[in-house]
Amino acid sequence: MLDNVKCECGHANPVGTTLCESCGAPLADGTAANQKLDMRYEGAARRSQVYQKTIVDRVWNFFSSVRNAVIMIVLTLIASAIGTIFPQERYIPVPKPAEQYYPEAYGTLGLIYYKLGFHNLYSSWWFIALMLGIGISLVICSLDRVVPLYRALKKQRVKRDKKFLQIQKVNAELDASGKDAEQLAAALEESLKKKRYHVRREQNALLGEKGRFSRWGPYINHIGLIIFLAGCLMRLIPGFYLDQYVWVREGQTVPVPETNYYLKSVEFVKEYYQDDEFPEKLDLDGVVVKEYKTKAVLYENENASIPGAEPKLKQVAQHDIQVNHPLKYEGLLLYQSGEQENQLQALNLKLMDTATKQSLGSVKLDLLSPAKEVKASKDVTVQVLQYFPDFALDENKQPITKSTEPNNPAFIVNTISPKTPNGEKQWIFLGNTLTADGKEPIITYAFAKPDLVDMSGLMVRKDNSIPVIFFGAAISMIGLVMGFYWQHRRIWFQTEGDKLLVAAHTNKNWFGVKNEVVKILEANGYHISAAQLEKEAKQS
Repeated sequence: MLDNVKCECGHANPVGTTLCESCGAPLADGTAANQKLDMRYEGAARRSQVYQKTIVDRVWNFFSSVRNAVIMIVLTLIASAIGTIFPQERYIPVPKPAEQYYPEAYGTLGLIYYKLGFHNLYSSWWFIALMLGIGISLVICSLDRVVPLYRALKKQRVKRDKKFLQIQKVNAELDASGKDAEQLAAALEESLKKKRYHVRREQNALLGEKGRFSRWGPYINHIGLIIFLAGCLMRLIPGFYLDQYVWVREGQTVPVPETNYYLKSVEFVKEYYQDDEFPEKLDLDGVVVKEYKTKAVLYENENASIPGAEPKLKQVAQHDIQVNHPLKYEGLLLYQSGEQENQLQALNLKLMDTATKQSLGSVKLDLLSPAKEVKASKDVTVQVLQYFPDFALDENKQPITKSTEPNNPAFIVNTISPKTPNGEKQWIFLGNTLTADGKEPIITYAFAKPDLVDMSGLMVRKDNSIPVIFFGAAISMIGLVMGFYWQHRRIWFQTEGDKLLVAAHTNKNWFGVKNEVVKILEANGYHISAAQLEKEAKQS
């Protein structure tokens, strides 16, 4: 247990205090009388300066350090800047997995970018840790400083020790002989009130104070920043924040990520400007897009709360999604963000007897959800044994699919016909076929024009944390205004014998407070300039 420090006036002060809480006199282990004291915390002891032994003390001291807070902020800014070098995962321009896209698009740098989590920066564990560190630092920095400051200002007395007045940056000792101390104090009190000071009097000692609330500005700013950070971190709570990207083909219904909704693209429309819509002198090469539009229908899955149940879709909204005109429904926003034209939807194939060249019908192989069995004609059936949407070979030369998107579709089919009652297995690639045994096929597949559709890229947004973030920003702005546009000014007048002791302090704008002291003294018969006040302070 640390012992309190006792002042000459008899008051017991907490360890680390440099000015007596009662009379204001510099303590023995504090600042000498001929030195100017840092009055930022009224000489009160901060916890981080006194307790430094236990683990709790060290953690407290780490987060109470402004230097450490600045380092964390700088690291966060650097990380945010690096996160803009390549697009974030949700803005990938093609529907590919992140682990595949970044190395393919950006090589080794892209792989490092992905491995370090920069592809999904704001959800990475280390970025969240930095944000939490900044928030904790704001809380501890504020508590470490505001508590002793509040106690010191609340307990401040009017009558102060002479040494306290002498260590102020602005101070003077004037002749008061021949003047009635009571009348002089009353006149000075009236002058202070005219300057809108809140005046307290204790015998022949006066304390004029105004703008004390401005001292709380930085801490209110900190409260706003803490609320702001809390709002940002609330986005990690499921349901509070959604920022996804979804690709949907014409006629396709897809689930909206992390919601109970499904989205159907009825049609994608791309309109172009006509020649008569441009001024005659405007020479444009090619065509200019006028509008991107997705005619969309939003459904809600009524069975979302039943695990494993088939989706039961109920239409809840219908809207033409255009750039800057999203579909809005109960806080969910769907923005038009991208498009890919002429994407493969289905392969159309004609079947023919290789020997007789006789037509055996045709089949359509859907590339998104192919049927297990397709009838080409009454006597011919095509069985889909395996499907590889994005065909490739692995290290062992075995067929795999690199993604679920039909970028390079390949089928293994079994054709059952009167000539092939046990079936004939074939590989079907884009524009080519191959029998399993490498021989000439009994049934030949001929490619017709495939089905092509346009694909819309939509940004999915939902942010329930916005009110909290805006509220925190507003509180922070109030704190900034309080701290920047007002000053905490104090003026002390104290008569001791035939001397009038004058002192003043402000947290900023010393020129202003010196001028006010000069005007108050002039109104009471003392002629002294601001420069003389400063000179007096240097000599004292």
